[in-house]
Amino acid sequence: MTAPPAVSADFAAAQRAREAAWLSALATPSYPADRERDEPDCSLRTPFQRDRDRIVHSKAFRRLKHKTQVFVAPEGDHYRTRLTHTLEVTGISRTVARALRLNEDLTEAIGLGHDVGHPPFGHIGEDVLDRCGRERFGRGFRHNEHSLRVVSVLEALNLTEPVRDGILRHSSGAVEPATLEGRIVRLVDRIAYINHDIDDAVRAGVLAPEDLPAEEIAVLGPTGSARIDALVHDLVEHSERAGDIGQGSAVGRAMLSLRSFMFERVYLGPRARAEHAKIERVLRGLFEWYCEHPAELPEGAPGASEAERVVDYLAGMTDRFAIRTWTERFVPQGLAL
Repeated sequence: MTAPPAVSADFAAAQRAREAAWLSALATPSYPADRERDEPDCSLRTPFQRDRDRIVHSKAFRRLKHKTQVFVAPEGDHYRTRLTHTLEVTGISRTVARALRLNEDLTEAIGLGHDVGHPPFGHIGEDVLDRCGRERFGRGFRHNEHSLRVVSVLEALNLTEPVRDGILRHSSGAVEPATLEGRIVRLVDRIAYINHDIDDAVRAGVLAPEDLPAEEIAVLGPTGSARIDALVHDLVEHSERAGDIGQGSAVGRAMLSLRSFMFERVYLGPRARAEHAKIERVLRGLFEWYCEHPAELPEGAPGASEAERVVDYLAGMTDRFAIRTWTERFVPQGLAL
């Protein structure tokens, strides 16, 4: 029986040579690894592959499977969650990175980590935590900033700087990411959620296919897969020519218009508004409870303030854990005889 080949003692040098032969001059190289705390490189994985694995094995990543994307605790098995959204963003982003000969490993790590700090109940939950924090502590909440706190402090993954930068800056309100790989994830995040949220809204009966705006659909395509295909091809073609990450004007306008339609009809529509008050009652109730009962909070990160301990705990909750915790504290449970 032939013994398996030994692992190369100079994996990093071989990887550098492969990247020099394949990657675009605009790509982010895998070496050297720029981490907050120095550590030896792995002889089997690039630094960005190690970051990817650390994110996937984190507790925060696993909890995404029970966090809302759009619909809270849906009864059907086929609605997106924050985890499936993350996987869709990552898959599309890798496709774009490969087509542009950018660093797939970096793109994948950013994609997998971008939402690990998202609170329960989607963007409604984020809004409630933001307002609660400002009212009580004079500091708001943004899930992209909290995602960075999760990987840097709460789970202390010691990720590389390009991955941390891409996670922090993936939201539209933040400064553009420093790398093209991070900019891919930032744009693809929007491409993914607009299209899969349409699919879920139709499944839930919130929208009918004929409700979608005709002009935008004519530009982008009649189905989710057709729209994503059109958006990705447009993104790759225009980015290749520009040497940066961007869209064509017609497709970009159509996508932004479709996003506005989704905010009006789905994200802030009548059915969503009906859930807003319930979500506010749960999260605000828990926020105030833990502010008044800090002894019930976990120990938290070393040196964490009261505000950080409360927000860290609430943001880490899944939808169902938040509902159960609120129920235990605010709903009469009956007496055992």
